[in-house]
Amino acid sequence: MKFFKVIIVASLFLFQLSAAQEKADVELNKALTEAKAQKKNVLLVFHASWCGWCKLMEKNMNLPETKPIFDKKFVTTYIDVQERGEKKKLENPGGQELMNKYKGQDAGLPFWLILNPEGEVLADSFDSKGENLGSPATPEEVSSFLAKLEKSSKLNKDELQTIQKVFVKKDK
Repeated sequence: MKFFKVIIVASLFLFQLSAAQEKADVELNKALTEAKAQKKNVLLVFHASWCGWCKLMEKNMNLPETKPIFDKKFVTTYIDVQERGEKKKLENPGGQELMNKYKGQDAGLPFWLILNPEGEVLADSFDSKGENLGSPATPEEVSSFLAKLEKSSKLNKDELQTIQKVFVKKDK
């Protein structure tokens, strides 16, 4: 009986592990289906566990004052790419190819896109000079980020100001 319990626990662990490593196209299709049903756009974020800017962007998007704004307008999905060593197993299979498809191969991380429910790109993380905004932090970067959010998702002035206050990096 004890052996049976060990097998069950091991199976559940392996199932959870494989679920965390869903193929990138499957993750994207799930997000697009959800976006269509909820009449939202998809915020697709390519990131890695070692990336400090990725962690900052995710933290900024999940704060109590910003999470409801992003949740109201977007289905957010994360694709793990460019992991190293032992962490390579965290990657979503096909994630780098998907990032490359959207011209993100040399962009750096995080790299993000806003897609409509049909999968068409409404905005990407490139600024007017063709450089990746990544996790916007300077007033200029955040301004560009806000313009892309406003254009693609009709955020109101209060929502944009809330995001701006959170994202602009304060000098200490």
